[in-house]
Amino acid sequence: MLLQGHPGPIVSAHWLNEHANDTDIFIVDATVHLPDTGRDAKAEYLNEHIPNAIFFDLSDIADPNNPLPRKAPTKALFFEKVGALGINNHTHIVAYDTPGLYSSARVWWLFKLFGYDNVSILNGGLRHWKQCGYSVTERIVLREPCHFESLDKRDLLALQSEVLHVSRSGGEILDARTPGRFSGTEKDRYPGTRSGHIPGSHNLYWGNLLNHETREFLPKKLIEKQFRASGVDVTKPTILSCGSGLTACILALALDQLGHTGWKVYDGSWDEWGRDHTLPIETHS
Repeated sequence: MLLQGHPGPIVSAHWLNEHANDTDIFIVDATVHLPDTGRDAKAEYLNEHIPNAIFFDLSDIADPNNPLPRKAPTKALFFEKVGALGINNHTHIVAYDTPGLYSSARVWWLFKLFGYDNVSILNGGLRHWKQCGYSVTERIVLREPCHFESLDKRDLLALQSEVLHVSRSGGEILDARTPGRFSGTEKDRYPGTRSGHIPGSHNLYWGNLLNHETREFLPKKLIEKQFRASGVDVTKPTILSCGSGLTACILALALDQLGHTGWKVYDGSWDEWGRDHTLPIETHS
């Protein structure tokens, strides 16, 4: 159930600047930097962030029993973790990340997975926020822990066994990684993974959905064109994959904007598939 006046899954920097002090707005910095970048997302948050923002640690709000990072937690653990941040069932969460749009879409997906829709992504993230001249701060705001009530989990998560079945049966799989990583001509960013892609999958690099300067989503007509060019039929049930379950959520958010609901995110993605030598791969585009 959406809160009254909810603006939808994507909000502009102008909208957030106008509503940042609304009592129901809860801003979260959900930045993730992969180890090969040499960057520390939490340290960057402590140095500067949007006023009133809380750090939403996707490495902590995750399954502690999965050896791979940032995998979806149980419903009970998710509700416990977000409640501890001060989020309740009357909260409108607005998530952003430092690069503009990279990891924050996973916050939208996680809440949607567990039945909560009152989440928006800041279009263009911190990058565009600063381009607009809006303020940042070092000041840390703490919220009182809240109770987040249980909701019905949705079927938006694909596990390895389902992905293997879809691959073997000729179903729709769309990979958000760069063309080089997808084809196997570029070394993958996750140590220990092979190079290539899930057999039968298509490729749509997530960055092609964004304005390269502002990091905002392209107009819907251009997004739709990118999906058509990928060769995947998004009117059919579609598995979305990437490196580790982050940017696949950008594809999910884009499909949601186009009105498509028949998708799931492969949470393990290439970090899981690529290192399991019992699974097949392809190395051509």
